[in-house]
Amino acid sequence: MFSRYKLAGFAGLSLTGALLAQPALAQNQPGIPASAQAIGLASDSLTLGGTVQAVLDANPGITNLTELANAASSRLNQSQAGFLPQITGTATYTRLDPVSKVAFGNDVLSFVPNNNFDAHITAQYELYDFGKRAATTDLSRSQVQTAQDNIIVARRDLAFNAAQVYYNILFMRESIRVQDQQIASLVAHRNEMEKRVEAGVSTKFDVTTTDVRITQAQNTKLDLQNQLRNQQVQLARLLHKPQQADVPVKGRLEYNPQPVNLDAELTKAATNRPEVKLSKDAEATAELQAKLISKSNLPVLGVGAQVGGKNGYILPNVAITDIRFNTVGVAQLSVPIYDGNKNKKQRVEAAANYRATQARTQDTQEQIRADVRQAANNMEFSQARYNNAVQQVTQATDALTRAQGRYRYGVGQNLDVLDAETQLAQARLARAQAMYNYTLGQYQLRRATGEQIWQ
Repeated sequence: MFSRYKLAGFAGLSLTGALLAQPALAQNQPGIPASAQAIGLASDSLTLGGTVQAVLDANPGITNLTELANAASSRLNQSQAGFLPQITGTATYTRLDPVSKVAFGNDVLSFVPNNNFDAHITAQYELYDFGKRAATTDLSRSQVQTAQDNIIVARRDLAFNAAQVYYNILFMRESIRVQDQQIASLVAHRNEMEKRVEAGVSTKFDVTTTDVRITQAQNTKLDLQNQLRNQQVQLARLLHKPQQADVPVKGRLEYNPQPVNLDAELTKAATNRPEVKLSKDAEATAELQAKLISKSNLPVLGVGAQVGGKNGYILPNVAITDIRFNTVGVAQLSVPIYDGNKNKKQRVEAAANYRATQARTQDTQEQIRADVRQAANNMEFSQARYNNAVQQVTQATDALTRAQGRYRYGVGQNLDVLDAETQLAQARLARAQAMYNYTLGQYQLRRATGEQIWQ
């Protein structure tokens, strides 16, 4: 799961970090070659798609899970090898001293030679095992599927993390732009007041009060710049470039509302969410494990054959040291008789594990439905907040214009202008906050429904 980022530092506003960013495809940028857009690069900057892809390519955790999946595939191949015969070649030399001998007149008969040679090829095959090999193969195949689904989950989580940092950077930049607008407006207002002080129609107190507001706005900007730099450091860490604290990122925070069909999104989530697949994998694995245990106490019928040559035969007209061609055939039935009730206890354990995975699947499905509903709620209320913020910006702009006009004509106070400036800045920050929250809400919904658009 992702960490939560608390992005504060501007008057009256706070950013609630959420585990909800998912990458989007890079948007078409005017004047940028299509090949550059395809990899998310514009000049020396990264778009959202390029940021996510670069993070996925740089992360060793994905490589680790990929190799684990390869290992699981190898275990599957090993289990499938059990369906094939096993062939072994063996060559043996044995020196015996002394050997048993018996005298027959002038002749001496040896029962074994001093130098014994034996070379043969052995083939073994389990003819019938009542489905144990098939059960082992099915279990290995299920484990391969689990390993592959773990890669999908890891890529999704890493992509969400990268996209969240990307949008955090865009949000910090937008907030800094708002502060720059406020500072520029306050500086212009201060310059006008200095002229009024020189003309004797205002006091130095008004200039000092405005300077205080300018300093406060600059402090807020410094806080935002610090948070921006921290987010850039975080992105550099995800890219495994710790020496590069300022990763170039391209883009600007935008507001693009979309309709949401809750029933359709719930259906999509139930089908596509990787957590559902993982829970189903665990359920299938537990069932196959129980099946394998139930068959482990069944008999095994095997056959084998051996061909080769050896000496040591006592035969007419054949020296005991001569190497003779020989063959061996064998059939063996192994029947477990008593194991101290170990297999029975293993079956009880396997049944309990299977019931546990079923309960986990049900819990996962309920959590996914809750995730979709929460994402839809976040989008709905963020959209309402955006609409309110837009109206608030309009109202604050009008209030500032009126306050400036009243002050210019000597019927208003400087504090009215300064308060209007602050309210306008807060309204703009609230609008940026709503844009940020709504955008993350969109990606939260995509994450909740299992959409994979980072590939």
